[in-house]
Amino acid sequence: MAQVNATVGDLAGNADKIVDWTRRAAQQGARIVVFPEMMLTGYPVEDLALRASFVAASIETVQRVAGRLAEEGLGGVAVVAGYLDRQAGLAPRTGLPAGAPLDAAALLRGGRVVITTAKHHLPNYGVFDEYRYFVPGNSLPVFRMPAGGTPGGDTAGDTGAGAGPEAVDVAIAICEDLWQQGGPVAVTRQAGAALLVVPNASPYERGKDDVRLALCQRCAGEAGAALAYSNLIGGQDELVFDGGSLLVAADGELLARGPQFEEALIVTDLDLPAARGPVRLAGEPVDAGDGTVITIRHVELEPVAGPAGGQIARGPFWPSLPDQEEVYRALVLGVRDYVRKNGFRSVILGLSGGIDSALTATIAADAVGPDNVYTVLMPSRYSSDHSVGDAEELVKRQGLHSVIVPIRSMVDAFEAELAPAGFPDSGLPAENLQARVRGVTLMGLSNAAGHLVLTTGNKSELAAGYSTLYGDSAGGFGPIKDVLKTLVWELARWRNAEATARGETPPIPENSITKPPSAELAPGQQDTDSLPDYQVLDALLDDYVEKDMGSARLIAAGHDPDLVQQVIRLVDLAEYKRRQYPPGPKITSRNFGRDRRLPITNAWREGAVEPPSGVVAPGEP
Repeated sequence: MAQVNATVGDLAGNADKIVDWTRRAAQQGARIVVFPEMMLTGYPVEDLALRASFVAASIETVQRVAGRLAEEGLGGVAVVAGYLDRQAGLAPRTGLPAGAPLDAAALLRGGRVVITTAKHHLPNYGVFDEYRYFVPGNSLPVFRMPAGGTPGGDTAGDTGAGAGPEAVDVAIAICEDLWQQGGPVAVTRQAGAALLVVPNASPYERGKDDVRLALCQRCAGEAGAALAYSNLIGGQDELVFDGGSLLVAADGELLARGPQFEEALIVTDLDLPAARGPVRLAGEPVDAGDGTVITIRHVELEPVAGPAGGQIARGPFWPSLPDQEEVYRALVLGVRDYVRKNGFRSVILGLSGGIDSALTATIAADAVGPDNVYTVLMPSRYSSDHSVGDAEELVKRQGLHSVIVPIRSMVDAFEAELAPAGFPDSGLPAENLQARVRGVTLMGLSNAAGHLVLTTGNKSELAAGYSTLYGDSAGGFGPIKDVLKTLVWELARWRNAEATARGETPPIPENSITKPPSAELAPGQQDTDSLPDYQVLDALLDDYVEKDMGSARLIAAGHDPDLVQQVIRLVDLAEYKRRQYPPGPKITSRNFGRDRRLPITNAWREGAVEPPSGVVAPGEP
């Protein structure tokens, strides 16, 4: 299982990775290599799937990759790689994606594309919108592969079952086909395959690795076959893919597990039942158990000379990461890939001395290196001495670039020019003006040096609308956009503890973690002046945003009724702000962006109409 980092649209670069990682696998004796879903094109391709030129380039490139593998002596390795294909012969009609694209996988061997398949179950929930982009596949490929000899089956006369070394039957399914009942998994059992290989691009969410393991174990039992789950890693806009590839036996035993958030080759030796006789039901439409029929397509692989095998690694197990480390590494990977894949070399952010900017700067330093992180300290008339001091201490500990740009004179100039138009010198307009001057400063320095501006707002603030448009929301990427405030503190403490355990100086000053949070836009201002304690607020936000509870259920869950109405109003009214906030790494099951999509113009208010006692309102789980 080659869990590698593909870049959307980089067909040439991704093709090089397929060849390179296949070579590495062959050197370890691998006979089958499984790459992630849409490996050749990257994932998700979104509306690129509807562009005929891109689909054609994907099809042409996968054929060239097959030839390159053979030219480099790798034609004897069976390579399963995802790519973008099209369904031929479908007449255009309303509701059919233009060009009938397919989320496909190809078996490459002997210098050619031997057989292809396409995802049968198309997810249309959460971050997925695949009915917009793809048509479903309706076949299950099963390839019979010689199981003995050197990689590539270079034993003369090796033609599969009954000739030379024994052969095994291997089926292919794709990602969502595991998450739904019936379909390719059920048909794999009917075909009698011994191994089901599954290219995946499953985005990261907290705790999802445990869910995936249980899923693979269930599906292996349903298929009656060992199951190889090869997952993508890397950041793609808001999505982070964490790898964590899995191999389980037919009885559910975990045989191998890959690392999270890093590229890796997971090579495992499998003892599988030999194929005997023809593949069951090959060529026949089979009831898939989901209201559809699937045709089993069978190919028998010819002997092809391949490289001699090396020492085979058996059963590698990378440990599952603790929760806080898992989240932190997801954020680092999301930032690193957004910067790298979009051609930036450095980042810039405002550093206030508070916990949010401190954590954001630390994530950035871990992602792109401290020498590529530029910070700007922008004290105003209300900034406390410790704010500048804490920011300077963080810069010193981490070796970041920094500059102090006082904004008081700039704010004063704005206020003087705006005063004749009735602009007040205090209150919310004046507070927001300070934030906007900081935003203008950061964007100006970004333009001058080509830095990517990182915003420092957390999910609690975004939920409640505590961000200033064109101020602290101005930027290109929001590293902690999906991180609740309470988790911000947890991650900061974890990162400091991790540094201490390694004998290093903790990167974040303790005072940044322990002092009361404040935007410092007014005298003596603290967040709790207008918001409840974050422990209380985040618990309510988790139920309202993540679990989508309505007001009645929130109150029944024990939240204060008045607070429920206050927070619901704040969250609902701030939708227009969130639409204008930059993307950031998704770590929860319902982030603001791809997951939670509510209309900006929206007259519905929770609690306006309460359902009768004991009746759940429509739309409430």
